Amino acid sequence: MSNTETALKDALSTIEGATGAALVDYTSGMALGTLGGSANFDLNVAAAGNTDVVRAKLRTMEHLGIQDEIEDILITLGTQYHLIRLLKSRGGNGLFLYLVLDSGRANLAMARHQLRKIEAELEI
Repeated sequence: MSNTETALKDALSTIEGATGAALVDYTSGMALGTLGGSANFDLNVAAAGNTDVVRAKLRTMEHLGIQDEIEDILITLGTQYHLIRLLKSRGGNGLFLYLVLDSGRANLAMARHQLRKIEAELEI
């Protein structure tokens, strides 16, 4: 089992192309931990903004009567991928892992696989 800091370090060190990672509470919009980012990319601002994405998708699913769970949400930009993975582990309700990837270096399938593994080992 790993804690938040270890999980974020694992994400940046084991996922090719990862440039930032955060654990986020989408009920409050607060990042519980961040690692990476840059002067031009504030992970706390991104975390807060992506809570709106998660909430909107959950609300849409509710309106459509979709009885399923979000595994992850992918946002593709010109030079980045943003991967949002909702936690399903014990104590992870209302939380998601947020990963920023350099699209030129990342392998999405491997990033999703590795993020799923990190989630399984994360202890909240």
